[in-house]
Amino acid sequence: MPSPKAKSSGGRSSSSPGVGGNGRYEFMSLNRRPPQHLLQRQGSDPTSTRLRASESPTRRRGSGSSNASTSSTGGQLPEEDCMRLNPSIVGITLSSLLAMDLWLSKRLGVCACEDSSWGSMRPLMKLIEISGHGIPWLAGTAYCLYKSDSTAGQEVMLNLLMALVLDLILVGVVKAVVRRRRPAHNRMDMFATFSVDGYSFPSGHATRAAMCARFLLAHLVLAAPLRVLVLLWAVLVGFSRVLLGRHHVTDVAFGFGMGYCQYNLVEVLWMSPAILHGLIRQLA
Repeated sequence: MPSPKAKSSGGRSSSSPGVGGNGRYEFMSLNRRPPQHLLQRQGSDPTSTRLRASESPTRRRGSGSSNASTSSTGGQLPEEDCMRLNPSIVGITLSSLLAMDLWLSKRLGVCACEDSSWGSMRPLMKLIEISGHGIPWLAGTAYCLYKSDSTAGQEVMLNLLMALVLDLILVGVVKAVVRRRRPAHNRMDMFATFSVDGYSFPSGHATRAAMCARFLLAHLVLAAPLRVLVLLWAVLVGFSRVLLGRHHVTDVAFGFGMGYCQYNLVEVLWMSPAILHGLIRQLA
């Protein structure tokens, strides 16, 4: 017959959850389900139940539905809940270039106001701005076309007029599509502006200067100093847009490239006086 001491020790070992039958403590595996009598004992204690519920990882994350969605997707969080730690190289490059463009454009806008660092040069920059405006070029070309008495002169002036109209159309379309605002330090005191002139990209003055410079150098017989002056004028028109705060640097750079390519289109669409007379007869 067993002694009372053996009974008490045996009863204690059977009732204690972490004590084995030989009186030593045992550790339950985390992957093994606890015995049924332990689950019933823990479920009967409301205090322990509340503590387990408050300390559960699902409760700490604050959503029971996320636990259900996680289990349904195989233990993976939804894509919108995941943090993207590796953004694309293209996005980083474009953001960096845009930041540099804004910073450089603001630093170079030294003639944007009268109280700027180069404010005294503002009247000269505005004169260069007017020299690259579309209205003087259209009016001057139309007048030269009217006064020209040679077939070659009429042909050149006619195609220059067509090139200027084409430039206005293409620049207006690109500005209406892109809709980039002008720099914040720009003063809207420009000469003869229209609806799309409120946008910045690309610079119409830069496209016109590049196209007209290439046109004049290709179709007019000019001495070497005059050719240098034509190139210098085109560059100054582009720089004046940034110095006055009218455009960003990328607006002018893209405008030069666009104007250079527009001349190739003008060469493809080149019209002779005979073609023009034939069109006039057909319309009449």
